[in-house]
Amino acid sequence: MFHKILIANRGEIALRIERACREMGIPTVAVHSTADAEAMHVRLADESVCIGPPAARDSYLNVPAILSAAAITGADAIHPGYGFLSENASFAEMVEAHGLTFIGPSPAHIRMMGDKIAAKAAMRSLGVPLVAGSDGELADLDEARRVAAQVGYPVLIKAAAGGGGRGMKVATVPDELDEAWHVARTEARTAFGNDAVYLEKCLDRPRHIELQMLADAHNNVVHFGERDCSLQRRHQKLLEEAGSPALTAAQRDALGATATAALSRLGYRNVGTMEFLYQDGQFAFIEMNTRLQVEHPVTEMVCGVDMVREQIRIATGSPLGYGQADIHFSGHAIECRINAEDPDTFIPTPGLVTAFHAPGGLGVRVDSALYAGCVVPPYYDSMVAKLIVHAPSRPEAIARLRRSLAEFAVVGIQTTVPLHQRIVDAPEFIAGDYTVHWLEEFVSRH
Repeated sequence: MFHKILIANRGEIALRIERACREMGIPTVAVHSTADAEAMHVRLADESVCIGPPAARDSYLNVPAILSAAAITGADAIHPGYGFLSENASFAEMVEAHGLTFIGPSPAHIRMMGDKIAAKAAMRSLGVPLVAGSDGELADLDEARRVAAQVGYPVLIKAAAGGGGRGMKVATVPDELDEAWHVARTEARTAFGNDAVYLEKCLDRPRHIELQMLADAHNNVVHFGERDCSLQRRHQKLLEEAGSPALTAAQRDALGATATAALSRLGYRNVGTMEFLYQDGQFAFIEMNTRLQVEHPVTEMVCGVDMVREQIRIATGSPLGYGQADIHFSGHAIECRINAEDPDTFIPTPGLVTAFHAPGGLGVRVDSALYAGCVVPPYYDSMVAKLIVHAPSRPEAIARLRRSLAEFAVVGIQTTVPLHQRIVDAPEFIAGDYTVHWLEEFVSRH
């Protein structure tokens, strides 16, 4: 087991990793910017090191400072959490070059899946179904026009190195393709330093279904069922469910068999999430995230497995110790991402939290680093809490979520709690009848 783990992240996910480490008896090192000196993840870690000023590029993305913090504290492993450097293959390589263990997949697999074109090519070779579109990077606008005409409009122009909805533009008709091409490439170049783009058919009413995977260094691969992440605004997830109200157990098993076979052939290691679009009974792979997901708690709630603990165990070289037949699904779980944003305009609302009360009771979990008197800084992602509920059935989970949202109190800043309250009362949500486009339409009506 590791002697000490440095957590190269902040906020609720850093705190989440600390909790797993504490239960495993592993000391932790928190790194932080000057803006996060009083943050909860810093307060509860065994040691802490300031790695720079507020801007992420000078602190949480400051690789030399992070590696130096590991060296001076004697940490022998680094957990990247999600975001920041979690899917940076060069960072993973540097961690290993310094004699430390990167708690995550291999740099080669991070690099492969970080390039959406390479990821699709790999999955195509492994027999995983894909969305219709270009076979690889588009050479020029003329090729984009040819492929779009072949697959039919609407189409998506997507950044090869993209994520979070950046570098992704829709063209509903041929006259919109030129602008979508230029805007997507410009966004991709600005955000990722890489303007390579590809094209996919834009499905009219898909659901976003992802499969939680785990693999050890001994080529044992399992899945922990699906999450429905279709409730999105501007390609950013707001609410997730496990399992999906749209799938049957047989569909889950079939998708899981395809995914586990693919990762086994790849020789993948550690945690990963394969993401699909689902429409008319068909699945199509879109990308793979080579890290812990924000929404991993809903999977933990229905499976009873600590994903962070498993990540750490696998990173030590330990085998999973169980197979697919040992994984059982119980009840239904829903997660709401609570952001420090105006619930109507979505403008970020950083500031001083003067009071904070988290809901509780049976089947209620809150992952947050908020506390009364803390300051939500303006420099980072606006998510400040995750509310997760679990119940024997989906209707019971919705009732529990409705009750928990009514109890959730954050005073001093605005949050998106009122938006989630509107969502859980919507007839379409209650019926489980929604697609990736539904939330945008719902927000525009309310």
